[in-house]
Amino acid sequence: MQVVNEILADKGKRVYSVSPTSSAHAALSMMVDKGIGSVLVIEGDQILGILSERDYLRKVALGRDASPDATVEQIMTSQVLCVRPDQPIDECMALMTDKRVRHLPVVQDGRVVGVVSIGDLVKAVISEQKFIIKQLENYIAG
Repeated sequence: MQVVNEILADKGKRVYSVSPTSSAHAALSMMVDKGIGSVLVIEGDQILGILSERDYLRKVALGRDASPDATVEQIMTSQVLCVRPDQPIDECMALMTDKRVRHLPVVQDGRVVGVVSIGDLVKAVISEQKFIIKQLENYIAG
């Protein structure tokens, strides 16, 4: 089974982040421009939270918890689940499924080194399964 670091090697380690005082609307615009589903909320070297499209939709767009002028800090998810670069993909998928999250920051030695999404994990699993199937077909064919 692959580990998180192998996914980061393929997709890159680019991390998009915003400050807690940024406008939630500006953060959402960044997500749209970059084609991503979440941004980390970072101050200095510390992860304070994560803001996803779903957070914005539920709390701002539907007008439930925050106004359209809300800051990132007002609507972010502050309990951030993180994984290590050496963590197996199946553990990450189980964590995402259990906690119902779609993005996991990857932290090594207290530093964010990347972010993986559920899509990244599924793509890696499918690729690995295709490889195994091909190997089995070659074995059977002789």
